[in-house]
Amino acid sequence: MALDINEHGLSSGAWLSKLKGATGPLVGLLALCVFLSLSTDTFLSVRNGLNILDQITVLGIMAVGMTFVILIGGIDLSVGSALALAMMVMGWTANVAGLPLPVGIVFALVASGVSGLIVGLLVTQFRVPAFIATLAMMSAARGVANMITDGQQIVGFPDWFMMLAIDRHFGVLTATVFLMLAVVLAAWLFLHFRSEGRMLYAVGGNPEVARLAGINVPLVTIGVYVASSVLAGLAGIVLAARLDSVQPSSGLGYELDTIAAVVIGGTSLSGGAGGIGGTLIGVLIIGVLRNGLNLLNVSPFLQQVIIGIVIVLAVGAETIRRRRA
Repeated sequence: MALDINEHGLSSGAWLSKLKGATGPLVGLLALCVFLSLSTDTFLSVRNGLNILDQITVLGIMAVGMTFVILIGGIDLSVGSALALAMMVMGWTANVAGLPLPVGIVFALVASGVSGLIVGLLVTQFRVPAFIATLAMMSAARGVANMITDGQQIVGFPDWFMMLAIDRHFGVLTATVFLMLAVVLAAWLFLHFRSEGRMLYAVGGNPEVARLAGINVPLVTIGVYVASSVLAGLAGIVLAARLDSVQPSSGLGYELDTIAAVVIGGTSLSGGAGGIGGTLIGVLIIGVLRNGLNLLNVSPFLQQVIIGIVIVLAVGAETIRRRRA
């Protein structure tokens, strides 16, 4: 059985499959924008569009890592806790230990990466199901985040750090938005033009075939979970810049939004199909939907119901599409 990979990237069949997978979410995003433009006068404006981009930076960065995980047929429920852990490590290192903030950022990324490494080892070496391994890490990482400051928040960082999320370069985009776009672009290039990226599709499509093809499946799996956690930590740093504070309760429920964005974007929960382009569309759908519902003064509780319905419709549409393919 040959893998659908060539030396220049994905085969033409795989490219067509990816385009089809992202078409439905893109049409849904455009329809949602049209509806909200007709429903409220403030939605279709440059200022509101920039606000949406600012609001999706954290979700966008986390969703890239989750895309990698779901592509190999895994799941990661610990990303919200990894985000909180990174924030607290950075805050404690910089504001309590007195080390320079850039050093705190490095320690934060290392801490989140270690949590991903532990999950990867549990999944590959101890054969713990990904759902259980990440559920356990979700609890453990959250507990450590609370232990660092005994559940207290840390407030106040250097002005330059806060300005990363405020100052609009060229009068348009903040540094945090540029960072999100850079992460998305790097991930897209990685999946399409690096053999390591194409391995994710092979592992998700059929791990045994991937192993027989010479791919080190355990190493790929560990690397994916480390990448997911590091990106969650990076998202935590972005969130800290936006809030000018860190607290151990940050990131609660973010794992659900992240999974939802990836699934809405057309990535299959069974692995082996999907991509960064669809994930970006899924992130935009959630961002636009939340923004539009706020503009329409819809209750936050009702918003959760609506987003849940959107997730079910997206998964249902994907299932029907695959059955007809």
